Amino acid sequence: MSEASAEDNLEDGPADGPDDATADRPEDLPAGTSGFERGTDGPKVILAGVDGSETSWRAAAYAAGLARRQGSLLAVVYVQPTLAAAAALGAPVADTTAEVAEELVAEIRRAVEQLRGIFEVRWEFHTLHGDAYGGLVQAAQELKADAVIVGASEQAGHRFVGSVAVRLVKAGRWPVTVVP
Repeated sequence: MSEASAEDNLEDGPADGPDDATADRPEDLPAGTSGFERGTDGPKVILAGVDGSETSWRAAAYAAGLARRQGSLLAVVYVQPTLAAAAALGAPVADTTAEVAEELVAEIRRAVEQLRGIFEVRWEFHTLHGDAYGGLVQAAQELKADAVIVGASEQAGHRFVGSVAVRLVKAGRWPVTVVP
């Protein structure tokens, strides 16, 4: 069948039924509703939680791919742990976690520079203080995240106690993807 005849067949609609193509025209929709708008659906902000582990880097890479394909903002979030007991004993916790945050930013920037010109992704880096679950929840709420991507926990104890990823899924506030 030639291209012109295929278009003609589409315009004619089925011979024995109504033309389904007209059902989604704005004038045919009930008052107060709108039809599908190209380019306005899908996530606007995808949040990726990173902590320097291999699974968190895979999660960030996965989130970057999603953000690129969807035209979304990628918000990379690192939650600096606050260890009250260690700080009380005089351990330089703040300095150590700040160094980790700086290393993460440097690593992300290196990865972005390697892909510049090949893949373009809008991204931001955010760092917060506190426990990982609370920090990711706070960031997702403040950034109005449409999706949260995290790496699976590599710690054996989390199988019994529960990981950040499991807690995010159970919260049921966002679609959560756990990357192995």
